[in-house]
Parts: sequence; structure tokens; C-alpha cells
Amino acid sequence: MAIRRALLSVWDKTGIIDFAGGLSELGVEILSTGGTARALAEAGIEIVEVDNFTGFPEMLDGRVKTLHPKVHAGILHRRDDESHLATMEEHGLEPIDLVVVNLYPFVETVARPDVTREEAIEQIDIGGPTMLRSAAKNHQAVTVVASPDRYEDVLSEMRANDGATTRELREALALEVFQRTAGYDRAISAYLEGQAASVSGQTGSDDQDCGDLPPGFSIELERIRVLRYGENPHQHAALYGRGPTFLDSFEQLHGKEISYNNILDLCGALEVISAIEDRGAAVAIIKHSNPCGAAYSASIEEAWHKALACDPQSASGGIISCSAVVDEGAANAMRDHFIEVLVAPAFSEAALEILREKKNRILLRCRDDSWGLSPGAPVLRGVPGGLLAQSPDDEPDDTESFKVVTEREPSEEEMNAMLFGWSVVRYVKSNAIVYSGPDRLLGVGAGQMSRVDSARIAALKASQAGLDLTGSAVASDAFFPFADGLLATAEAGATAVIQPGGSVRDEEVIAAANEKGLAMVFTGLRHFRH
Repeated sequence: MAIRRALLSVWDKTGIIDFAGGLSELGVEILSTGGTARALAEAGIEIVEVDNFTGFPEMLDGRVKTLHPKVHAGILHRRDDESHLATMEEHGLEPIDLVVVNLYPFVETVARPDVTREEAIEQIDIGGPTMLRSAAKNHQAVTVVASPDRYEDVLSEMRANDGATTRELREALALEVFQRTAGYDRAISAYLEGQAASVSGQTGSDDQDCGDLPPGFSIELERIRVLRYGENPHQHAALYGRGPTFLDSFEQLHGKEISYNNILDLCGALEVISAIEDRGAAVAIIKHSNPCGAAYSASIEEAWHKALACDPQSASGGIISCSAVVDEGAANAMRDHFIEVLVAPAFSEAALEILREKKNRILLRCRDDSWGLSPGAPVLRGVPGGLLAQSPDDEPDDTESFKVVTEREPSEEEMNAMLFGWSVVRYVKSNAIVYSGPDRLLGVGAGQMSRVDSARIAALKASQAGLDLTGSAVASDAFFPFADGLLATAEAGATAVIQPGGSVRDEEVIAAANEKGLAMVFTGLRHFRH
């Protein structure tokens, strides 16, 4: 059945002019309301205002526009039911075959930190979801569109089918509507539940302090892009988000399509560079979500050489983040290395010419001072049947609370080396040990079940890279449960150790440090990363 009449009422005007123009070319009568009607009329598209169609004016500051029997009977009546058709004729009602609606931006509104309850309430759409649900219910005869992404699909089918759409498309569009309206209602209920909790002082489902974590929340996400595959070629993958994602903070200047693994590693590279960029021109190298090099210097070229020296073998195929402009010198230094992704705030033209020699190398320019990260946002991880949520581990270090627990105080150089290692170790998978100098990583031990093994692996990696650990500092993401891990670092040449402390054997570990002449600092803050 051909579409003869459409009702268009959208908040997001993206693509609506071209879509309405296409409908007009196909002979479709267009009903519209408010801002949509004005936009279409200004574009020279002939429309019928909904209040003229219904004979009833818009009222109550726009709260009542389309909530009228002429609208909903036009959408909901069954085209194959004689009694419905007789009722339509008896009351002079006309069919509406296409409904195009997108909703007030409630989610975006309540995401603003300064939003008032009144502003939030006014962004609860009533007429939009009602029309969407009516049309989706009657998808046997009515086409419903809730996203600008579907405009071309509808026009293409209408052009190919004498103004009609297929049942398959209508069913798919109806499903999208119910998914969207369900998510919309979840967002509203989560907001109101959070408001009620803030008034009552409730923080969660029990008496424990949940900080800023809400007692409930909804996640309404759209598929932003389909990825080539997941962690492995046999796995399907896609990126989902609501509105702009962190990838929108970057402009891709060259290279292949970014992958699932690239995105995961990129997140790690951005976290590390954001932690060390205030020290100077900094470079971080990430492989399988773990840092395998990080350094700062007077230039990106020098920082690159220092970072690469930590583990040049593992750096192959890594993700590189740079805190400053990549110039010709840095690009020449990187030129022959296998780099999956290179991200920086800018590239010189000469650097781009050099780096583009590798056709698949992904070059990203960051347009955001925060590196696309969302400081303070809760960290979510899927578990069977639900989600784990936690506040992020992004609190700045309170160095004033750090405590030297050994007989020997660290030298200034040792303290700087410890602080550099401590700024990076939180981004290494636990159990994590890093050896560092004041301006670079020297060895990384990641993801081991035993802390002493991480200490030994980090030392082994440094040895394989030809680096001398004599006088280096060690950062441990959690306490040493036994003295063996600390003794392993001393055997490797380290002279200073920074760790959270808190073990029942702290005294044993401190005694071992004193025996070896180490300086050791307790931070009081653990940085597990699973």
C-alpha cells in the first residue's frame, strides 16, 4: 500500500529537509507541527499544519499538539478491517501512513551538571512517544521512523515499490521504536529515582556508601559503527554510544579503519599520556592495553627514543600517544617502526608526509584537551546478567600524604623516579611492577598472578632491552605480601620503592628494605587493574 500522507515532527532536524523533499516528489502529503513545520515551510516544502488537519489548536505551551483522535485514529486504524474503515468514514477521519518522530533530548538535558528539575521535566516527550508507539503497533500498514539514519532506507523502498515500503522494513523500524521508547522511559525513571534518592539521602540498595554511584540507571545506546571484527577475526564487534563518543574527539588523518583492539589500546594510551603530559613532551607506547614504554623529554623525538628503549620488541605494532606536535624529526625517528595507531594533538605537514608512507598506519589528531576521556565517569564492566560499576581510579596523587617508612630517605632523583613510575603503574594490569628513572620507564612486569614474578619479569625485560637498573626506582600497584618481591627488585639494582603498603607483613618488608639500604615510600592508595 502506497504512502499517501506522512506526519513529520522531529526535534533533531538532521536530514529532514531532504527527506521531506523526497516525500513531496513522490506525491506524499506532509503534516507537520511547530519547529518542524516552520523549517519545512522555509525550505519551500508544502505542508499542512497539524492543527489545521485536526481542527484543534496547539495549546498549553506546546504540551498538546498531536494528542488528538484524528491523528491517532489515522495511524491506528486497521486497513483490512471493514468496521474500522466504516468508523473512519463516519467521522471524516483520514489515514496517516508514515510517522516520522524523534524525541526531546531528555538524556542530553539531564547530563548537564547544571540542569534543573523543571528543565528536565519539560524535556519529557509525551506526544512523540505516543505517536511512535501507535505507528509501531500498526506497522502492518504504517511506516514509522525514529532516526534520521533511516530516511534514505524509506525513500529507497518507496521509489522502488511505487510509494510503498516492505513489511520487512516496517517490522524492523517498529522494533527500533519500541527499543528507543523503552530506553527513553528507563532514562526518565532513572533520573527521577536519582532525584528521589538525593532528597531522601539514599545512596544505594543497602547501607553501604556508594559515593556518586546511583541506585539505578539506564543505558540507551545506539550503534555508532560496525567494526571489522572483535578481539579475534571470528568475533563480531561494534561501537555503541549515545551522542558523541570519545572517538569524535579525534580526526583520522590517515590509515585503515580503526579496530576493536585498536580502540581498547587507544584508551590505555590516552590514560597514560594524560598522566604524564604535564612533565614535558611525553610519549606512551601501549600493547595489549599495557604500557611497554613511557617517557618525557624536551622534544617528542627524544621522548620517543626513551620510551622505545624500554621494550623495543613489544613496541612493534603498538599504539603510540604523544603529548605535543609530532614534527619532522619525530616522524623520521618513527618512520620505519610498525605502529598501529599514532595519536597526537597535531602533526607538521612534513611529519604527515613521512608517516603516511605506511598505508595502514592510523594517524589521529586529538581535538580535545582532555584526550577524549571522561574524568569522573563511572567505570562499567559487563558480567553475566548485569554490570559492575565503580568510580574511576583517577584521583590525583596527594604526595603530601606519602610516607617514607625506611631508615633512608630517597634522594631527589629517586623520588622523581618513583613518582614517574607511580603515575604509570596504575595503568598496568595487576599484579604490576615497573622500574623507572626520573623521566622514563625501564621495565614493566604486567598481569602476573604472583607479584614476585612481575618483579622478575620487569627486570628481565629491562635486561633484554640492554637497560641498567642500577639506581632505578620501583613502583608496585599493591603491597608486597612477602619480602621476596622487594628483594627481587633490590637484586635487579633498584634503590627506591614506592608502594601502597597495608600488608600484614609490612614490617617484614620494611626490615628487608632497610637491610638492603633501600628507600621506600608508602602511598596508602592501591591501584589494582584487572
